[in-house]
Amino acid sequence: MSKFGELLDEKIPILLAFFKADPEDSFPMDSVLKDVAAALGDKGKVIKIDIDKNQKLSEALRVKVLPTLMIYKFSEMVWRQSGEQDANTLISLLQDHLD
Repeated sequence: MSKFGELLDEKIPILLAFFKADPEDSFPMDSVLKDVAAALGDKGKVIKIDIDKNQKLSEALRVKVLPTLMIYKFSEMVWRQSGEQDANTLISLLQDHLD
């Protein structure tokens, strides 16, 4: 979890997308997250987190519904939503937290 803390202590907004990997089906929000990352460039980060590979983190953050999306800035959660979101909504939310 120390790496997680270091990651979140950045000055830029970070979007975390918690999902469960399914080998038969791609993560339905992949294209949305790619669009968000492209729109942000180096002004923000988009990070996908597989709950099976990060069980302790998922439990600590009480991730129950997938996908769960969170925005952090300066180690503080500033937004959280369960369920799919469109790219424009996520880009707008992240831009609200740009300096």
